[in-house]
Parts: sequence; C-alpha cells; structure tokens
Amino acid sequence: MEEYSPVTPQATDMERAAEAALRPKALTEFVGQKVVCQQLDVLITAAIERNKTPDHILLSGPPGLGKTTLAMIIAHEVSASLRLTSGPTLQKPGDLAAVLSSLQEGDVLFIDEIHRLPRPVEEMLYLAMEDFRVDVMVGKGPGATSIPLPLPFFTVVGATTRSGLLPAPLRDRFGFTAHLDYYDDSDLAQIISRNAIKLDADLRPDAAHEIASRSRGTPRIANRLLRRVQDWAQINNDHILDITAAKKALELFEVDARGLDRLDRTILEVICQRFNGGPVGLTTLAVSVGEEPDTVETVSEPYLVREGFLVRTPRGRAATQLAWEHLGLQPQEEVGTLFS
Repeated sequence: MEEYSPVTPQATDMERAAEAALRPKALTEFVGQKVVCQQLDVLITAAIERNKTPDHILLSGPPGLGKTTLAMIIAHEVSASLRLTSGPTLQKPGDLAAVLSSLQEGDVLFIDEIHRLPRPVEEMLYLAMEDFRVDVMVGKGPGATSIPLPLPFFTVVGATTRSGLLPAPLRDRFGFTAHLDYYDDSDLAQIISRNAIKLDADLRPDAAHEIASRSRGTPRIANRLLRRVQDWAQINNDHILDITAAKKALELFEVDARGLDRLDRTILEVICQRFNGGPVGLTTLAVSVGEEPDTVETVSEPYLVREGFLVRTPRGRAATQLAWEHLGLQPQEEVGTLFS
C-alpha cells in the first residue's frame, strides 16, 4: 500500500522482520476478530482433547488482517511445526508433492493465496486433504503406474483474499471457514499501544488513536504507520510519540486524516479533474495514475469504495460527492445532481 520510499530487498526483509516481531503468539494475545478467535479456540481445544489434528481451516478476508498470524498461532496452540507456502509457488503437482512428503505428523501447512493454485495442483491437494495420500506417477506413456504415497495426518490452513475464486470441491474440504473483517479504531489503538511497548516507544494514548484512525481498519498498516511515527519522533521530538508527532509524521508520509495515501488521492483527483467525476474505465484510470490496473483494483479501490469516495458502475469508476468535498473541489452541476 505504502509509497513512502523505494523498496529494496534489504528494506523488505527489515519490514518483514519488524512485522514478525510484533505478531501475537497465542489466541489470548490476539486483539480483534473475537468471534473467529472463539471459534478457533473451540476447534483447537477439542482436537487437542481428542489427541487428533484439527480440521483443515480456511481464512478469508482482505490483506493485512492477520491470516498469516492466525496460522502461526494455530500451529503454536497445537504444539506443531508450521510449513509456509503459497499458491503462486506451487505451479506443478510435483511442487506440492515435495512439500507434502516432507510433512511430519501433526504439522500445519499454511498455503497463502490458495485461490491461485493451478488446477492440477488443486486436484492433488483434494486427495491429500481428504485421504492423506498422494499418487506418484512412475514412468511415462502406457507403462506409467501410479503409486500411492501415504501422508501423516496434518492440518491445512488456507488463506485467501478472494474466496469466491475457490472451486467448490476445494472449499468443501475445509472443516472450518472464517472470514476476517476490518478492525475498528479501538481495537487498532489497543494493537498499536501493545506494539509500541515491544518497540520500546514512548507512545501517548491520543497518538495511538490518531494512528488507528488513519490505518484503514488494518493492523498491518497500523504497525507500519506506528514505525514511521516512531522514526519521525526519534529525529524531531525527543522520541516522544504524542499527538503532534503523529500528525506531523503522517502528514510527511502523505497519509491524510481519512487514511488516504498519495495513490488514493491521485485516483480521486484524476477522476474528478480529468474525467469530470467519471465514470471512467479501470484500464484508463490506471494508465492515468501510472499504476497497473490490478494495483488500483486491489490496493486502493476497496478502501475508497468502502469509505464512500468511489462507486463502481457498469461504465466504470465514478467519484462521489464525498470525494469532491474531501479534495476541496467543486463538482459541475450534472455531477453534483448524480450523487445528491
């Protein structure tokens, strides 16, 4: 989401390390998603009491809400090892077979972006999830034979941002499906305050709420903004993260009071000023802001639509009256009547 600075491999590794350090380690430490946590607690506790591996679990929801963290917590709660992979990396059945054959009894296999698995890989996963075996082909042509390879009992935790793309046969093999929703500001403020302690940051309560209100309901964004405010306070404010530091830091990093960043505002400005409020097609809009259509559609658009700045019509994207007001612009008469 963020456009604050060029991303180098070293910087990406540092971000990942910082995020990992802030992750909760147990369900009791996980803030938000109360119903999902209660459901997982019942599922995990029952499996432990029966001395069995938990049913396969599907976690769906927008990016940054804690799907990977919950997978790590599940593995921790059942005292199992966690294996991480993703749909795009499992391009051939052999890729999945190599992962499955290395699993130990009770392991948790986390598959991120599971909706992006190729069909042949999906079909192998069906068999592995249901019968705990894979069929390995030996030889080629008419003489090829299939040898069943038994697998230890394990739990698949799948994560997806687009559950509608999952084929029904795969979705039906999950014993439990949970949808993660955006967080409210009070939960985010609690997460930010807790993580400030881990970062040894002197965070004031009003600053925590200010950061939370600009975090788009997403803990991953909240943690990043917290670190940027900490950076600013280290240089300019004697390491004190108060409301002034929060506002000035977020202004510097181009995150406004509604949580819109540079790309969000550019999209709205282009629609309002260049296309008279829209509607405008996704591809045209993406070219106009210098981004890929997929970036516009998956990174900025969901939040803009959810917050009422943008609407999707059969003819394209259009700005609402709220978008004009937020930018301090005056729509032309026909645009104003459209959303009045």
